[in-house]
Amino acid sequence: MPKQTFFNLPPQKRERILQTGMEEFAAYPYLKSSTNRIIENADISKGSFYQYFDNKKDLYKYIISKATDEKIEFLNQQLPAFEKQSFFEYLRALFIGGIKFKQEYPLLSKIGDRLLTGDNETLKKEIYAESRPKSNLFFLNILKKAEQRGELDPEVDIEMTAFMLTDFSISIIDYYFQKYGPENTNQAGEDLEQILDYVDKMIYIMKNGIAKGC
Repeated sequence: MPKQTFFNLPPQKRERILQTGMEEFAAYPYLKSSTNRIIENADISKGSFYQYFDNKKDLYKYIISKATDEKIEFLNQQLPAFEKQSFFEYLRALFIGGIKFKQEYPLLSKIGDRLLTGDNETLKKEIYAESRPKSNLFFLNILKKAEQRGELDPEVDIEMTAFMLTDFSISIIDYYFQKYGPENTNQAGEDLEQILDYVDKMIYIMKNGIAKGC
């Protein structure tokens, strides 16, 4: 988390530092990103940087946290549609919304892609552990509404399901990366149809299970 001195800065300067950090982390994997480049491009001194952040990871984690908040806010804009859709229709719309977020916020998405495909497993686990509660809560609120509408099996543990949905939302992109490679995710128009196919397959498994029907 940034130090209070960072939040005391004029908004324009705060945004310039964050924008520079985002551009650096989008252009380079975390381990190859440079604090010195961020300092130079943000037009601040090294001493000032360390007055605002403990280190490079502090800035990186703050940007990831803001990206998570931005995505949840983006998805929350679709909540009014929930009243007109079934739970699984709405869930599909949310996953599609995640794809749209990726297209509309390419810089933040590139940072996320580099985290997902990078070889720094320790950092990845640390970031996921910190961002997971926000995603879990988002899905839990949706599940509670679906439960109130009688759309869910009463035996379902909705807190566990919220946890699983967070993993599903990550797995859709992760599966695509493993099959086609991260370089293809920039071809949004071509990727959309493929990823939507994965979304539908995931929804089918969630809705119907994997046991053969009697």
